[in-house]
Amino acid sequence: MFYLKNYMEEVVSSKIDAVISPMNVCKCEKCKMDIMAIALNHLPPRYIVTERGGLYSKLRELEFQFEVDVQTEIVKAALIVGNNNRHQDNEV
Repeated sequence: MFYLKNYMEEVVSSKIDAVISPMNVCKCEKCKMDIMAIALNHLPPRYIVTERGGLYSKLRELEFQFEVDVQTEIVKAALIVGNNNRHQDNEV
């Protein structure tokens, strides 16, 4: 069975906790999802259909610039959300 997936979602999801952990931003689920959405909107999509495509994307993830780009967009998104969070205080 074939499926279409933006592999970048997995990459951002796997790195978000480590990137925002030292930052002074809200880490509730809603804010993390907002951070992911903003970061993904600023990163190029990496769609995969087959396992081979997935392997190519995983190899690409090892490239230094790719890593820097993902972390940079997560930090920028966290700063945006940190200054404009959309949750109520009782949701945290």
